[in-house]
Amino acid sequence: MKTVTNSIRYSALLMILILTGVTVNGQSTPQNNISTQDSIPVTKPLDTLPGTEKTSDSIPVNKVLDTLPGVEQRADSVKTPVNISATDTIKERKSEPIVLEKNKKYLLGGISVVGNETISEQSILIFSGLNSGQRLKIPGDKLSSAIKRLWSSKLFSNVDVFVTKMDGDAVYLEIVVRELDKVGTLTITGLKKSKIEDLKKEIEFQAGSMLTENLITTTENFIKEKYREKGYLKTKVTINTKKDTSFPNTQNALIAIDKGKKIKIKNIRFYGNTALSDKKLKKTLKKTKEKGITRLFSPSKFVEDLYDEDLEKVVSLFQEKGFRDALIVKDSLSWNDDNTINLDIFLTQGERYKFGQIDFLGNTVFTDEQLQTILRIDKGVTYNGKALNERVYGDGTPDSRDITNTYLDNGYLFSRVNAVETSAANNTIDLEIRIIEDEPASIRKVTIKGNDVTNDHVLYREVRTKPGDLFSKSDIVRSIRELGQLGFIDPENIVPDVQPNFADKTADIEYSVSEKGSSQIELQGGYGGGTFVGTLGLSFNNFSIKNIFNLDEYKPVPRGDGQNIALRLQISKFYRTYSISFSEPWMGGKKPKGFNFSIYNSSQFGYDPFTNSVDKDQLLDIIGASVGLSQRLKWPDDFFTLSTSLNYQRYKLQNYNISSFDFDNGISNNFNFAVNFGRSSAGPNPVFPSGGSQFNVLLKVTPPYSLFDDKDYTDLPDEEKYKWIEFYKVVFTGKWYSPVVGKMVLMSNAELGFLGDYNDEIGAPPFERFYVGGDGLQQGRFDGRTTIALRGYPNSSLSSQTGGTIYQKVGFELRYPITLKPSASIYALTFLEGGNSWNEFDEYRPFTLKRSAGGGIRVFMPAFGLLGVDFGYGFDTIPGSNNISGWQTHFIIGQQF
Repeated sequence: MKTVTNSIRYSALLMILILTGVTVNGQSTPQNNISTQDSIPVTKPLDTLPGTEKTSDSIPVNKVLDTLPGVEQRADSVKTPVNISATDTIKERKSEPIVLEKNKKYLLGGISVVGNETISEQSILIFSGLNSGQRLKIPGDKLSSAIKRLWSSKLFSNVDVFVTKMDGDAVYLEIVVRELDKVGTLTITGLKKSKIEDLKKEIEFQAGSMLTENLITTTENFIKEKYREKGYLKTKVTINTKKDTSFPNTQNALIAIDKGKKIKIKNIRFYGNTALSDKKLKKTLKKTKEKGITRLFSPSKFVEDLYDEDLEKVVSLFQEKGFRDALIVKDSLSWNDDNTINLDIFLTQGERYKFGQIDFLGNTVFTDEQLQTILRIDKGVTYNGKALNERVYGDGTPDSRDITNTYLDNGYLFSRVNAVETSAANNTIDLEIRIIEDEPASIRKVTIKGNDVTNDHVLYREVRTKPGDLFSKSDIVRSIRELGQLGFIDPENIVPDVQPNFADKTADIEYSVSEKGSSQIELQGGYGGGTFVGTLGLSFNNFSIKNIFNLDEYKPVPRGDGQNIALRLQISKFYRTYSISFSEPWMGGKKPKGFNFSIYNSSQFGYDPFTNSVDKDQLLDIIGASVGLSQRLKWPDDFFTLSTSLNYQRYKLQNYNISSFDFDNGISNNFNFAVNFGRSSAGPNPVFPSGGSQFNVLLKVTPPYSLFDDKDYTDLPDEEKYKWIEFYKVVFTGKWYSPVVGKMVLMSNAELGFLGDYNDEIGAPPFERFYVGGDGLQQGRFDGRTTIALRGYPNSSLSSQTGGTIYQKVGFELRYPITLKPSASIYALTFLEGGNSWNEFDEYRPFTLKRSAGGGIRVFMPAFGLLGVDFGYGFDTIPGSNNISGWQTHFIIGQQF
């Protein structure tokens, strides 16, 4: 109906135009009487957008005023045919000439829209920004901008604008559009179902997307590049579309993918090298390997970008060996009949050089001797371009020891250091290290952005760059680490922005942070060992105790002050445990002095494994409390902390038998003082440290009660001997994190523990013992025991039933991060470790360890903590058995990094 109406309207308009033309031609007044000063003759073009030719002051109204790429002549319009230029389109709908005055603003009398099918007229007018009643020039910026906005909406394949009517100084426009087709159903073939689902999430080619040539091209290129990076060099991608007759402006799409076979590298051949063997050069190509049965962790594939990076490593290797002029002349790729490729690399290595005279120029802050100790390059040694660059400019690591960073760490933000070769005669490189020190810079302002929950003072107190201090790059690096260690700031997204102010020699520093979930919930239930076990745990790591009575701050709990509060409840038929703890890392808010306390209770009932029955008249009840203080030290450096605590446990036995006791009823008390001296520089990510170390020395002691009385403990019953237990306990733990290759990190671990006594007549207490083997989880025990993980063996299987008094463990763990996003941090690991425990010091054999190896994975989610699984193989026998341990599976739950 709309088409019929338009046809009638256009036919009537044509008749009027013909009659008007006859009338005009019959008049006696010539048309050339129109003044060219105040009007725009229809025989000349009007101003155009960039790219069109501008002539004189007039345009023909039946010619193009403004055009945009891709516009076409409407087949049903009644107007003189025109050649469309590549800009906006504004066309005169009337066939007779209309005089338009240059630079005159016309009143927009009305706008109509033609050609829209799924997009409403109102939406198109809103996109254009044009409104009836506004004044605008024709042509002019407003009209051009309106057409550009319609094009930039990416909803149309064609946009035309026509002048349909003119009434005095009022003009009427018609916007003619052709809508882009949309993608209907999308089908992908050629891949496994799971891979198809993953690909659909990655591409922009989605149902409902506007179907453009650019979308098709970019999708094809994305898929091809995705599989080229995996070694599929001959990947073919075809995208076909077909009109969907069920819906207007819709085309269904089929993406057909043919990956082909993975292309492997058969031969890598070097030409021109005499100083270094092909074998050594091939090892340098870390991401480009020949095929072979030994390629398990670095399979053969060709990825052009990685290959180019490897070629740079080859040149760098030659430069390390003194061949300063080494160069890759060319390289080529050829195909074999078995669908493999050959890589031929042609190089020139040049001659070997050595370092000559090295002079320092411009240095006044540091002496030549001081700078030489940093440079560590002596005259006469073989030239090493890589070492030179790293020791002058840095190796890219935060703790790089080089001349440039030395100046930056001491306030010289505006300093410049350049190594300049002054001579290369006789294959000897003389160098000048030219230094422009400038003035030291101070910090003018420090700001933090991105924290919506955490209060500013909690973050500012961890920042080591303070206004008024000298600028220091190392302080910035340390600030990033300290912020990342908080637990509620994403350590992977801390970005410092240093803004130098050259005029006054100051710098502004802005830290951009991203908060992550800091609260954890543990809610689980399970059936095992003949009983249901239910656990509820809540941990809030960014709590605000001062707002605990402010109901407006419960979102869902008061947060923002960096405090920690944790509650845990576990109940089964055999036992129940309760615990609550609180810690404040900055007691008083001004100094890093921590405060913590905890209260807990554990009740264990008698259990008959043969009848699976529980006797609640048999009870071991443990009540305990702990209160402690900690202090960050400044000596030997401020990575050290000293913490102390007072701890008390009361063990009540009621008809309850423990193998380490000779009594079933009574009370035993454990009052001890603990001192922990440690240093932690690991970071910046506490979940996945990539550098630094952690070590702790724990000393736990009780008063030596037996030394203050005259009792003979030889014949005393256990209920009297252990009424107040006495001991001293020393535990050393150390972990070192070392980057290996890329993101891979090696964690080395060493541990040693000893439980001693003051009186040989009493011996070591039945509590506070060491249990080695398994996953290392405490599992709700509050008897002071130390559980040591040794994967590949059952839990506590490497200690006697009563626990050991000495233990030792060493281990190596190779870790690789899969993702370190705030929502979930995931890394894979392989391990080698060994350990053991002994009951007496006379039995201690430091080199007799139970060995294991295996692998696993860790997933850390802020809401649930650390989850993981390990598969370990124990190579040695379990005490009391003649069989080796073999494969064991361990599930990890809790904050164990």
